[in-house]
Amino acid sequence: MSRKTMKELQAEVDTYIGQFKEGYFSPLAMLARLTEELGELAREVNHQYGEKPKKSTETEKAIEEEMGDMLFVLICLANSLNIDLEEAHDMVMNKFNTRDKDRWTRNEE
Repeated sequence: MSRKTMKELQAEVDTYIGQFKEGYFSPLAMLARLTEELGELAREVNHQYGEKPKKSTETEKAIEEEMGDMLFVLICLANSLNIDLEEAHDMVMNKFNTRDKDRWTRNEE
């Protein structure tokens, strides 16, 4: 499987959504969906690593699938707001590498 850049992921999602008349949901609806997907991810992590296993009647989903669902909705939200996620990532990494550069204990070299 080939690796994709974030720009490619955003373009792939945009092409997918673009084939439907409805287009992107509103930002508030997508935020609600993102929250819903986060809850599903939390449920899987809690089931596999936490103190609250699922009931026998609940289906098990992979954490990867739940993260993929979150990523898809986040990309939809970014696309609908014309946000380049690579640029957003660079902004955050710059913040971490400047403002927070001495916040954590570094590994010994």
